[in-house]
Amino acid sequence: MTKVPFRDRLVFENDTGEIQDEGRRYMLVRPEALMGIFRLLGDDLRAEALDALAASVVEMGGKSARAYRDDGPGDPESLLSTVAITAPDLGWGIWEFSLNPAKLHLNVRNSPFAMGYGASVHPVCHAISGMATAVARLALNREDLVAVETACSACGAPACTFEANLE
Repeated sequence: MTKVPFRDRLVFENDTGEIQDEGRRYMLVRPEALMGIFRLLGDDLRAEALDALAASVVEMGGKSARAYRDDGPGDPESLLSTVAITAPDLGWGIWEFSLNPAKLHLNVRNSPFAMGYGASVHPVCHAISGMATAVARLALNREDLVAVETACSACGAPACTFEANLE
């Protein structure tokens, strides 16, 4: 049985002011509003805040990724497919994964985080790094993995790329 697409599962609760997906609450925020917080911080605070965003997404996005895995066949390829199909519904751009036994690679076109931040000398898509970390840990069955953004469109790259390596 195919799971209902994310956007079709959303329930807009006008009486309570909530958007829900199977008990998980979501909210809509413009990318410029979210990323403007980081742009307005000094360098040290910005780096710390972006790292905190990544860690939060590892934790909370990891819960979503585990639910996606547990609701499906449970294999890494199905998990990656579900996450890639869900990302555009969340407004997180177009995701393309590749996986081998030692590495997860993610290419993201049209990252809302890069767009919302604007031009930068450092990668800014820490939320995607966090989700890529959570997914890599599940797909490669290693809790010590960390995905790193190796190219960012905010820095002029044509797309944002992320890698989590076993080496």
